[in-house]
Amino acid sequence: MFGWLKGSRRRPAAATAHALDAAGGAQAPPRIDPENLLRRLEWKTVRVLDGLLQGDYRTLFRGDGMALAELREYQPHDDVRHIDWNATARMQVPYVREHQEDRDMSAWFLVDLSRSVSFGSGQTSKRMLATEFIGAMARILGRRGNRAGAMIYTGSLAHAERHIPPRAGRQHVLHLIDRVANTRADEHTRETDLRALLDDAMGSIKRRSTVFVISDFFTVEGWEPSLARLARRHDVVAIRLTDPLETQLPDLGLVTIEDAETGEQVFIDSHDQAFRRRFEQMSVARETALRAALASAGVDCLELRTDSTLADALTHFIALRKRRSQLAAGTARPTRAA
Repeated sequence: MFGWLKGSRRRPAAATAHALDAAGGAQAPPRIDPENLLRRLEWKTVRVLDGLLQGDYRTLFRGDGMALAELREYQPHDDVRHIDWNATARMQVPYVREHQEDRDMSAWFLVDLSRSVSFGSGQTSKRMLATEFIGAMARILGRRGNRAGAMIYTGSLAHAERHIPPRAGRQHVLHLIDRVANTRADEHTRETDLRALLDDAMGSIKRRSTVFVISDFFTVEGWEPSLARLARRHDVVAIRLTDPLETQLPDLGLVTIEDAETGEQVFIDSHDQAFRRRFEQMSVARETALRAALASAGVDCLELRTDSTLADALTHFIALRKRRSQLAAGTARPTRAA
């Protein structure tokens, strides 16, 4: 995976965490107590988000529904799968069907727990961010009667190793937190292949659901078509785990960096300004390509940073989704169903 140091464009930022581990001496974190973590989330995060999600939260996360609510003219943001071809033929203008959403929904967390996710340059690791997001979101959805399940991938095998069926209730949320916080990858694994997790989800999740893909997206190529297929069937949201030092290499002098997933090592001079500039350029290129891939798949992205609070990131994301829903409702011109 270190080919990018010699001119390749593969996985440009994936080595950063391991260079920092070499400098700082990262250690395995202690086992997380799910009860203590959930109590903290309920006090600091769930309480804040509950106020934002009062009322018709279905504008944020779409469930499944069969009852026809109305026909309206097609708008650029609409899913082409909802076009009503009979009405379109009669009116000579594209029309889409809107269905009454079910109040209950299922949420799935597709969790990438490969070894690169264990990194954090401060007190919070990307794994902890993933755990907190799942705990907070599952608790919020569960209090409204919705169910949450998870599929966990560590890179130890070529597929998701753990499948946790969707359920509701506080005890189930504690179980999810425990599984995500305390599931560990093998000492050395294969390179992360996010496509395996996405394809597993495509075959396993039958009912239309809200699917959160939680990863740092340091993965081998070829995952984009799988994400697009999943997004055509489900409401998919990408939860991107990031650390500020993964996009800007610090001046650490001469260091040996190791790929935590494969064990491959390389010796670099991080004091070299030209090298650090190249690293930043590669990070920017990767950022641009990732955003383009998510946009092409029609997937919203929530970025969770290890140096920011979960409540702030979720508040910003909810505001954006609500604004988009309100704009869509304002531009639509509802008509009677023919």
